[in-house]
Amino acid sequence: MPAWAKAFGLAFIALGLLTPQGQAQTSDLVSKTAFRVCADPANYPASNREEQGYENKIAELIAAKLELPVEYTWFPMATGFVRNTLRANKCDVVIGYAQGHELVQNTNHYFTSSYVLIVPNDGDLADVESLGDERLKPLKIGVVAGSPPATHMARNGLIGKAKAYNLMVDRRHESPVPDMLDDLDAGAIDAAIAWGPLAGPLVKDDHPDLKVTPLTQETLPPRLYFRITMGVRQGEKVWVRKLNSLIRRNQDEINGILADAGVPLMNDMGTGVLGEPN
Repeated sequence: MPAWAKAFGLAFIALGLLTPQGQAQTSDLVSKTAFRVCADPANYPASNREEQGYENKIAELIAAKLELPVEYTWFPMATGFVRNTLRANKCDVVIGYAQGHELVQNTNHYFTSSYVLIVPNDGDLADVESLGDERLKPLKIGVVAGSPPATHMARNGLIGKAKAYNLMVDRRHESPVPDMLDDLDAGAIDAAIAWGPLAGPLVKDDHPDLKVTPLTQETLPPRLYFRITMGVRQGEKVWVRKLNSLIRRNQDEINGILADAGVPLMNDMGTGVLGEPN
């Protein structure tokens, strides 16, 4: 598993293959009295214990459609997250989980987003859209160590002066993306690259002088966009079908929650902003 994936809530653990009998038993583990959510207590703007994040709001929406109360199991999105929450049967769904990681069963995706470049909105970099732009080469750029953009930075000769921020952290004690944005405001770095669903809302909330640009023009691997799903236990086919139906029927409201939060929403192929021409 790529270590960077855990930076935005992707903690994986082998669940093993289930027999048909095991699948039936697993389906019975889903609570019928509450919408039980596995969540990080300090991962704002996605989730927090005060239930202020956009994932909290999506959980409230889905729970309302199910006519159930939301019930949280809190655990840091770091090593052991899935093992101590979903796999331990303490909760039934992770609201934000990247598509394609088979160790947790994915619902259909409900949004696509990408890594973004953050720069001062009134400076010479405001129109930069690609990491190949020559204006970036002499600059000190903040990036989370080991994340996919670091490979693109190295390819474009940007890594030598980069400032690295820690990848695997407990955000109750350390917050790499907020720290990066504070450093950018203070002039300690010239630009920043971060996961859009974290950086976009934080810029919208607290950094009005910064501009967020989705990185849609990087064509070489690794890819910088991801489709985000809900994650459930393997074998819970009835449950995943029910969630898929709820996502489909409430997609406009989900999009509204994400857009209001400041999450950059992309088309499914990550080539442009949702609703705009590619």
